[in-house]
Order: sequence, then structure tokens, then C-alpha cells
Amino acid sequence: MEITVKRKTNESLMVVRVNDGPRDPEAKKALNTALTFYNHMMEQIAWRAELNIYLETELDHFALNHVICEDLGITFGKAMAAMMDKKQKLGAPGYGFSYGNIDESMARSVIGFEKRAYLELEFNGIVVPESVEGINSEDLVSFLEGFVQGAQATLHIDLLKGRDNHGHHQWESIFRAFGDSLRQAMLIREWRQNMAAGVAGEITYDIEEN
Repeated sequence: MEITVKRKTNESLMVVRVNDGPRDPEAKKALNTALTFYNHMMEQIAWRAELNIYLETELDHFALNHVICEDLGITFGKAMAAMMDKKQKLGAPGYGFSYGNIDESMARSVIGFEKRAYLELEFNGIVVPESVEGINSEDLVSFLEGFVQGAQATLHIDLLKGRDNHGHHQWESIFRAFGDSLRQAMLIREWRQNMAAGVAGEITYDIEEN
């Protein structure tokens, strides 16, 4: 199964392609946003979600990290929402939760695809550096904010453990947990075919114009 989403504005063209395998050993080379640590975080998602992720970015005169992170987050969210629609027809639950860890850091991620865009991100008193490996932590937050907008998903992430100023491991545990919660949301259970993530079922709107 493969989904490609292109998002174009006056500032950027973002292209995200995702497929669910088999694993492409060359896919890592397609994470080329020019933001090395951001690419590494997308690699964590791909590995834990068991997806191949390919990213293309094209920006106007102002190549801003914030624009890259947020716009790609929105586009990736759109791609995952489209994939989830197809997966749910096959029996995926559309919700999942997981923990991710690396050495001293551990995080928890809970996600639900119920057409409700909401992000709750808690560091729980742990000091997260303003900048990690050349990218602002705020830009990584912008990626997650963009994702929930694009995916229309509810995402709760808690950093549970992590030493102050060990930003690389803090963020890596977060993105590992996030990727694994996506994997769980996509697991196929045949008896759930065509079922929504929540008991409310599919949401429909009737709009009249006068």
C-alpha cells in the first residue's frame, strides 16, 4: 500500500510518500530535508512504524527550518490519514499506544485517528534543550503540531524520563514511541473491517447553502 501527498504553498512544495513495505534499504537516503537531526527523527518514525518514508522539499527564497518542519508535518499527517482510511477498511483499529526508550530517556505516545486534531505534549519537568543537533526543539514541536492538523488525529506524548540537556535521547525516545504507536494503529484485525476508531463511528456533515 502506498500513499503520496503533495502540498504546495507560496513558500514551499512538500512531497511525502509512504508505503508499508517490504523495507526499502535505500529509503533512508530519501530523507533529505537538509536538517540532519530532523531526518534522523523521521528515520525513527519509519523504523518503528514499519513504513518506508520518502520526503521531497522545495522552498522559495526563505529556507526556514520552521516551514520545513511544520509543512512536512502537515503533509505527513495527510499521508497517514489517507493510509489509515485504507487500513481501517481492512481492519486496523486506528488507535495505538506505545513506549519508546533509549538509554536514560523514555517517552509514551497515545494516538487516535478520530477526525479530532489535538496535540498534548508534556515534558513533565524535564529540561529539554532549546536546540539539539542544530535544530530548535520548537521546530520539532511544530512538526508534531503540523502532523495532528494534517492527520486530524489526537496525539498525547509524555517524556517520562531523561537527563537535563540530553536532548538527542529525549527527542529520540519521543519519536520512537510516536512511530510505534502509529504501527499499532495500523495493525490489521479482520473482525474490525470498516470500523471506525471510536464508538461514535464515521463522522458525516450535511451542509446547506441558501
